[in-house]
Amino acid sequence: MTADTSKTIIKLGTRKSALARWQTEHVAKMLRAANPHIETEVKIITTQGDRVLDTPLPLIGGKGLFTAELEQALLSGEIDCAVHSLKDLPTEMPDGLTIGAIPLRAAVEDVLITQGPYRLATLPQGATLGTSSRRRAAQLRAVRADLNIIDIRGNVDTRIAKVMDEDSPYQASILAKAGLERLERLGDAAEILPLDVMLPAPGQGALAVQCRDDAQLVSMLASIEHKPTRIAVTAERAFLAGLGGGCSVPVAA
Repeated sequence: MTADTSKTIIKLGTRKSALARWQTEHVAKMLRAANPHIETEVKIITTQGDRVLDTPLPLIGGKGLFTAELEQALLSGEIDCAVHSLKDLPTEMPDGLTIGAIPLRAAVEDVLITQGPYRLATLPQGATLGTSSRRRAAQLRAVRADLNIIDIRGNVDTRIAKVMDEDSPYQASILAKAGLERLERLGDAAEILPLDVMLPAPGQGALAVQCRDDAQLVSMLASIEHKPTRIAVTAERAFLAGLGGGCSVPVAA
């Protein structure tokens, strides 16, 4: 956090995907609107989860695959805040860091992306569906045990493109509704999956603005806090922590 003669500059860290950048700019706009004395700068940081694209997430091992490098940048003072999808943020946090704000939550549901005019119930017998989420795979097997579920990696645009490519092995995939809405791609969804079929990940649809445990930063971030969202996701993350889970464990809430 630096100051010039008129404005305080807040440095926001984020990943490079279109969705991560959208989420960070969304937070930046809210911060500037609520705190006219600040300006924001965005720094792109590459995480291990961004670099390793040829290995299923559960096989990479460890927690914080999409957050650890951002947390290191916070601790070093390289950035002031990091904007995360809350579902990616481990429940255990390094000393000296805190979640300074959780803004209003977006949709929690998952959606089905298909190559043809199908819904989950009408996908062909044995159709190949790509997902890197054990949570999604476990729930899919409960309703469509015949599906061939294989790993798929990449950001929202990449995964949609893989499904739509007639030469790819994928006939379908599942993505978070919130991400598609934020990127104005909900029209690509074949079906919004009901919660009695597909429960979301703990914290899905919510953003977390992580910062150093600094009174000035925390006070500023309070201006974009949505208390009902924090109460809900705190309960969900407590459930996840109680099971010792992370994003590679099939836990829904």
